[in-house]
Amino acid sequence: INFDQAGAVEIASKTGRFVNSFFIAKPVIDADVVINLPKFKAHSAAVYTGAVKNVFGCIPGLRKAEYHKMAPSPEDFGEIIADIHLACGINLNILDGIIGMEGAGPTAGNPKELGYLLMSADALALDRVAIEMIGLDLTQVPILRQAESLKVGEADLDRIEVVGDTKEIPRVDFQIPASVNRRGSGLALRGIINFFKVRPKVNLKKCKHCQTCVGSCPVEVIDNKTKEIDYQRCIECLCCHELCPYQAVELKRSNPIAGIILPLASKFGHGKRKS
Repeated sequence: INFDQAGAVEIASKTGRFVNSFFIAKPVIDADVVINLPKFKAHSAAVYTGAVKNVFGCIPGLRKAEYHKMAPSPEDFGEIIADIHLACGINLNILDGIIGMEGAGPTAGNPKELGYLLMSADALALDRVAIEMIGLDLTQVPILRQAESLKVGEADLDRIEVVGDTKEIPRVDFQIPASVNRRGSGLALRGIINFFKVRPKVNLKKCKHCQTCVGSCPVEVIDNKTKEIDYQRCIECLCCHELCPYQAVELKRSNPIAGIILPLASKFGHGKRKS
């Protein structure tokens, strides 16, 4: 079903902080049962995406760009995602981690064979277990942190029962975005985020001039001809990076020194961790 052509239903926002209502694809509202089927992915902006983030696909058409524009920070965007999740009424979440994507996801990363399938009626509980598998916690995933604050589901591991092939949460080797540090790293401090942050840049050698990046930019800061990005106005939503079908929009560190320091610090941090 093409959500962009199937019509939309206006649903009142639970928080009302950014919008009074959302327009959800009509088939989602009309269905007797809605099953959410996300992939297990790293995400260059959101760090990790799974069951909670996947419901953004229930927003049809260009309204996705509008929401990115009105909530440019990861924290604010996380609140919008959580609000949409509350509006959609998902019945079952199945996270496909048979083969996930690590690194510079959600489209320019590398396939990663994990061999896991996670299911739950609680999207947040599912995602909380998933990030535990790859060594992350809620403080590092803004969307899930906001989902917890808006009571989308359960985030306390002590209150989440794991059943199936394993009774304990397994640990997997998984490359998270280079701009994020795992638990236990001394660099995981908010005061240096700007030093290590990345920003999108179009690689003209890969670019096919399909204009996907230009059309997907919610604040219209990518030049149609040169593909230069006005970083003074860019809100760093990374829609251009996510949607480019040729992986021509690359993420470059705004501070080149960070590209030298971060790998060394990350190596040191991993060496200090206990298995």
